[in-house]
Amino acid sequence: MGHEKRTYRSVMIRHVWAGIVATLVFALAPQSAAAQDVELENAKEDGVQLLMRHAIAPGTGDPSDFAIGDCSTQRNLSEEGRDQARAIGERIRADGIGIDVVLTSQWCRCRETAELLDIGPVEDAPFLNSFFGDRSTSQAQTEAARERIRELAEAGRRAMLVTHQVNITALTDVFPSSGEIVLVAAGEDGSIEVRGSIDP
Repeated sequence: MGHEKRTYRSVMIRHVWAGIVATLVFALAPQSAAAQDVELENAKEDGVQLLMRHAIAPGTGDPSDFAIGDCSTQRNLSEEGRDQARAIGERIRADGIGIDVVLTSQWCRCRETAELLDIGPVEDAPFLNSFFGDRSTSQAQTEAARERIRELAEAGRRAMLVTHQVNITALTDVFPSSGEIVLVAAGEDGSIEVRGSIDP
């Protein structure tokens, strides 16, 4: 009888733990397909711009001999990152999200991401350059990003802005993963409103 009670108790404990684990997995899981569909529809709303962290580029920061225009001195996309950028571009095209222009940081990992997306003409946008190693320009660059987002909305144009985590966080308080797209729009008071995000 005692053995049966212990067995029953053990089974119940296992069930309880299984429920807790299942709940945690559900809570921490990426967005469901349905939730992603909603975000993709949000991306088509008037005035919404797509702010993207470059695709996977292993490491942090850049080498001490970093030079714009010389990719051999920079942290670059891995093959996984290149595949990720292509897949994101295919997804944007498949869902009919019209992009008029792709604005990019001049860092090689951003420019390569922008080109591999293959969703529109690519233009360098120095205000999207990383200020991870030098925060002295962060305020000016963040304000320039706000202004460009307002200008795009007023002109009825939609852009993909490919940049870095530090830039996106300064603008939105969101800490995006590699390849994540944060949907933003200019608020009436000049602020930047986050309208959602699209997981890579």
